[in-house]
Amino acid sequence: MANKIIKAAAVQIAPVLEDRQATTDKVCAYIQEAGENGAGIVVFPETFIPNYPYFSFVKPPMLSGKDHLKLYDEAVEIPGPVTEQVGAMAKKWGIVVVLGVNEKSHGTIYNAQIIFDANGEMVLVRRKITPTFHERMIWGQGDGRG
Repeated sequence: MANKIIKAAAVQIAPVLEDRQATTDKVCAYIQEAGENGAGIVVFPETFIPNYPYFSFVKPPMLSGKDHLKLYDEAVEIPGPVTEQVGAMAKKWGIVVVLGVNEKSHGTIYNAQIIFDANGEMVLVRRKITPTFHERMIWGQGDGRG
């Protein structure tokens, strides 16, 4: 059996802070760029949409409520408009996409990773099982399903 070489794209860019849709549009532009350059898989950072909660590093928990609520408002529902848009781009370019998001579900935010296959289907949603240190003030614990 012959070895198949798959070109991978690791995207390390900044999100559009506190703007889920603008960050999703940016993700889609980079999926297109990766596809145009022959990548078979493109990987984005942890909690890229809408952004990593850096405020939790610099503000005491008592002062981060407003930031936490904004993060919740901009977090991603799975499935939802973000997954539909990203899945459509994965399908268009025939590329596997690995995307980190803040997932909101039943009043909680999770540090989640979504994997889309080259047909644009979500094949895995994985939640971080144990957020570390200050992250526990932001994200709920995953359940190990992914």
